[in-house]
Amino acid sequence: MNFGENKKYVFSKEIAKALNELGYAKLTKVQEEVIPLVFAQKDIIVRAQTGSGKTAAFGIPVCEKIELEQKNPQVLVLTPTRELAVQLKQDIANIGRFKRIRCAAVFGRQPMEIQKRELRQRVHIVVGTPGRTLDHIERKNINLEEVRYLIIDEADKMLDMGFIEQMKAIIKVLPANRSTMLFSATMPDEIQEICQQYMKQPINIEVESENHSLENIRQVYYEVEENEKFNLLTRLISIERPDSGIFFCNTRDKVEDIFEKLKQKGYSCGILHGGMEQRDRLHSIHDFKRGEFKFLIATDVAARGIHVDDISLVVNYEMPLANESYVHRIGRTGRAGNIGAAIIFVTKDEYRTFHELEEYVHYKIPKQETPTLGDAEEEKLILSHRAESESTVKIDIGEKLNRQITRIRINAGKKTKLRPGDILGAISSISGINGEDIGIIDVRDTCSYVEILEDKGKLVMTALEVTKIKGKIQKIKEVGFPN
Repeated sequence: MNFGENKKYVFSKEIAKALNELGYAKLTKVQEEVIPLVFAQKDIIVRAQTGSGKTAAFGIPVCEKIELEQKNPQVLVLTPTRELAVQLKQDIANIGRFKRIRCAAVFGRQPMEIQKRELRQRVHIVVGTPGRTLDHIERKNINLEEVRYLIIDEADKMLDMGFIEQMKAIIKVLPANRSTMLFSATMPDEIQEICQQYMKQPINIEVESENHSLENIRQVYYEVEENEKFNLLTRLISIERPDSGIFFCNTRDKVEDIFEKLKQKGYSCGILHGGMEQRDRLHSIHDFKRGEFKFLIATDVAARGIHVDDISLVVNYEMPLANESYVHRIGRTGRAGNIGAAIIFVTKDEYRTFHELEEYVHYKIPKQETPTLGDAEEEKLILSHRAESESTVKIDIGEKLNRQITRIRINAGKKTKLRPGDILGAISSISGINGEDIGIIDVRDTCSYVEILEDKGKLVMTALEVTKIKGKIQKIKEVGFPN
């Protein structure tokens, strides 16, 4: 589909271009239902499972509605985890890239001062965890007086993590004439009370979990003793021959134990758990998405924070502590029309819990016989040859967009009284360049960054060697995009 020619919605050419570049072939069911309601400024309650496309469902229309010249944030997105905040920021920024929409993510375990500096710039959309967002509000680092859209994502997870009171405190300082959107996989009583208290005649949308996505997942279980789990895991890796996989454990100690054992055996793997430094967690997710390693061993912190379309295997090394966690775990595979496998290890004393899980997902998960060592050794040879020939690094969708954009650093900023308009005027004066070729301009204290679109970076770089900015030839260089 060419989104610029969509008959049902009139998308701007900038948003249409981004959607086409990002590979959106068609709108999902939740997107079809939500987008027109956002355009109509309605409050909505959306019950949908992970993988349904809800980020784009609100991301596309709010990006269309952004007024670029407005300095203060117009959209606030609340989400329960740091990983999700970063993911949502990236996804929304990709959609709004060619429209020059600026997003900021605020979350804990990152220095407050770094986020404060970013919030001092023109930011159109803020994505944050409740605690850190409230902290910025109380310190007056963020002005939310012009917020027109509040989006509460993963509301049930907010409840589970104890963020409800913080969320209420944030809602109370927002403009009353905003639109509010709430997305949740389940609707506990406390969430329904929030909807009644803070939303205006909300429209309810329930998407049948897009469970055709679960139809793309082959679910099986193995009965296994605790001390045999690791041997079974390595056999299954050999037999399943996954391109990539996530192995879920319940504790960080177990994650690190499995990681060390797999690493000693030469498997390409990484880890993700709540005890890691925030920078390490984000790097781990980034490297996994790029294919720097094949297998991620993780706690449930990863179940809602990773959106990768080609994970072919999920292993529940340990039974999830909550039935809902199982749905989110296996939802990491079988995405974007791909086929995936979801395996769960069950010990004899876990059968009661396992049957409760089957009732929760309304599916009798079939049992698989434990593979013999002979079968696995034969398949291991195939795996080793395949691994040697398939060590290519994947390109992230955002990186694909960035390849068309040149990011330039200018060695001047606020301390030399440089303004965005000075940069815009100088670059617009270059022959062959107009305003539409210039992306986000970020003026900091001692330097500035500007994005040049439409593969015109070299032209601008060459011209700026002899073009004055604020009456002076400035030092410039091309720089990469931050992760």
